[in-house]
Amino acid sequence: MQQNRKPEGRVRRIMRQTALGLGGLVILLAASGALYNTLELHRLRAAYPPPGKIYAVDGHAMHLYCLGAGSPTVVLESGRAESLLVWGKVQPALSRTTRVCSYDRAGLGWSEATEGPRDSEHIASQLHGLLAKAGIDGPLVLLGHSAGGLYIRGYRARYPDQVQGLVFVDATMPEKTPPHLAALVHHEGLEVTIFQMAIALGIPRLLGDCSTPPPGFDATANLWRADACKPSYVTAYKAESKAWPLAVSEVERAEGLDDLPIVVLSRDTHLPPPHNLAAAVPKTELEQDGRNHDAAQEALVHLSSRGRRIIAQGSSHYIHFDRPALVVREARSLVQSLRTGRDQPGLGTTITQ
Repeated sequence: MQQNRKPEGRVRRIMRQTALGLGGLVILLAASGALYNTLELHRLRAAYPPPGKIYAVDGHAMHLYCLGAGSPTVVLESGRAESLLVWGKVQPALSRTTRVCSYDRAGLGWSEATEGPRDSEHIASQLHGLLAKAGIDGPLVLLGHSAGGLYIRGYRARYPDQVQGLVFVDATMPEKTPPHLAALVHHEGLEVTIFQMAIALGIPRLLGDCSTPPPGFDATANLWRADACKPSYVTAYKAESKAWPLAVSEVERAEGLDDLPIVVLSRDTHLPPPHNLAAAVPKTELEQDGRNHDAAQEALVHLSSRGRRIIAQGSSHYIHFDRPALVVREARSLVQSLRTGRDQPGLGTTITQ
């Protein structure tokens, strides 16, 4: 009996040693990937510094990038987990008309992360402090994309005397998420965590996913590379997502926009849905969501008696990527109307262009 056990014992030892060896190899590879990602980020950030200026706001570094001259100042508010680089097709062109400033919210781009909630009021307070440090006290036109559309409404509610107009770029409305999309968001929460681990381990960088900017951003390609695959981005995304219900309730409590001049730019809901939605949500429900989106965008424009809406034909949610000239044209028109004191044409209407 003892002779029969000896081979089995040797097999178990070999299997245990093999498992330990493979585990050690996995740990070594993970550590190597993480070190490679960290070193490459450090190298790129040193080689390609931030395009704007860094200001200390409540003890934290915040990045502001301004181009052009003139009043009112247009301030660009990015969507969730996006740096100011997303405005590369809009800011230079619009700056030929007036001063245009983009910035990085806390934890994004070249701005440091901060403690505390990332709700609308805190985001507005930090932006206000940043503009004050830069000597910009209004008048302002705020232009926000997606979640940024909610944040600019929060800023206007908190600092109404500074804001002369708003431009919404397929802005998120403070409404309840449909049940099937809520389930999808929960599913994506797990994917976000896995993605954060992958970034920290350097997997996307090893696969070459950190070196290619979006199409049409060749002029700022090196800055995109210097800002890609940062684990802190996912942390910032999670913080803003966690505070989203509070941000929504803050905006819902705010008063309407009265006669504030606003422009609402909306995506084309007749385009095919993103692949992840098409695969996870029935077609009939996606079509209903498209109708709900149109209704919400229409409700947004009627928050003011001086609003107009343009549906960007052929454009996705990222109108400033797909139709930047439209964004520039409408923001420029609003600025010029404020300078002359004459309303833009077509107030209270919705057109498709």
